[in-house]
Amino acid sequence: MILTKARELNGVIRVPGDKSISHRAVMFGAIAEGITTISGFLPGEDCLSTISCFQKLGVAIERDGEHVKVHGKGLSGLQEPKEVLDVGNSGTTIRLMLGILANTSFHCTVIGDDSIGKRPMKRVTEPLRSMGARIDGRANGQYTPLSIRGGGIQGVAYTSPVASAQVKSAVLLAGLQAGGATSVTEPEKSRDHTERMLRAFGCDVKTDGLTVTIEGGQELQAAHVEVPGDISSAAFFLVAGAIMPNSKITLRKVGLNPTRTGILDVLKQMGASIAIENVQNEAFEPYGDITVETSSLKGVEIGGALIPRLIDEIPILALAATQAEGVTVIKDAAELKVKETNRIDTVVHELQKLGARAEATDDGMIIYGKARLQGVQVSSHGDHRIGMMLAVASCIAEGETNLQQAEAVAVSYPNFFEQLKELQQESPR
Repeated sequence: MILTKARELNGVIRVPGDKSISHRAVMFGAIAEGITTISGFLPGEDCLSTISCFQKLGVAIERDGEHVKVHGKGLSGLQEPKEVLDVGNSGTTIRLMLGILANTSFHCTVIGDDSIGKRPMKRVTEPLRSMGARIDGRANGQYTPLSIRGGGIQGVAYTSPVASAQVKSAVLLAGLQAGGATSVTEPEKSRDHTERMLRAFGCDVKTDGLTVTIEGGQELQAAHVEVPGDISSAAFFLVAGAIMPNSKITLRKVGLNPTRTGILDVLKQMGASIAIENVQNEAFEPYGDITVETSSLKGVEIGGALIPRLIDEIPILALAATQAEGVTVIKDAAELKVKETNRIDTVVHELQKLGARAEATDDGMIIYGKARLQGVQVSSHGDHRIGMMLAVASCIAEGETNLQQAEAVAVSYPNFFEQLKELQQESPR
């Protein structure tokens, strides 16, 4: 895709539904009693992989655009699939689904694409095995393909070495079906969509600091889930509005879950002009309208407890840092190495190609502002978030930017390029 420099970005858009919540709404609906309805569902490739897998497990699921109806089978109603369960590029699908499959009486084989084949699964298979699930796979269950036969699992008190919502969710979903209580303790608090949604589906979940506990044997009851806009998708336009001259962008109904709003905290710390209005739905998953305007940014240090709250937004924050005065240091983010790509090396490499001064470190990166970017050939490396970051970079880069593997963006944001174009064509304020 050939992209050119923009003059300004102005307008009002609605970003796609939250990916994390869309995945969970389908999964929880599948194992609940009754019919779950979902509005605002993200029809990206990852979430469609979740629908496909649960249809293969015998769950009837109807989809009309962003509206989904899931005919729940209850925890014991899933059926042995006649073919392998292919999660595509979705780490959330495979890790959470393994937790659900941990107590099934039948056998499943789970696979994904080349990227999934490189991502570490032992962080989930290990605690599930400790509960009694039988899981095997490449490198002793470290990588896909994975084979699982569940049944007879018992609750555990698991201390996770990483702050990962996927690990926490997999263990809690297994714990829902296990004998006794199951608890997960993390080093930092990760996103809490699973705990919130379990409660919305009628489950009793206790949170005490960094420990979440669930009693086995509880049944989920169908619910209606309204999926807010994905703040991880909104992040690209928040940064675009801040770094582009003469720009003002309003993003409607964006999720404001406190475990996900690290991007807003950091952008404000950098000096971004951001306003939040019309906050609603605070009991379940809060959302509101976010407006960002052209801003003068300054370099900051990003690390510690902030990282789990913005891990997916680091690629676009790195771009913001190239346009900030001074130095930005990102640390404590080694988790970036095991995403769709090694996001530390890939982000630094692609920004360097555009003319930015950036260095990779063991657990993050150092970025020196303020850089003048020049359009060149760049690549998403098949990573949707890097593809969108580079597309935003093209808006400020001189000349043409040739973005290779632009199709990766469809994983989480199918209409991203159309909306980027819309904002460029909006009349100035």
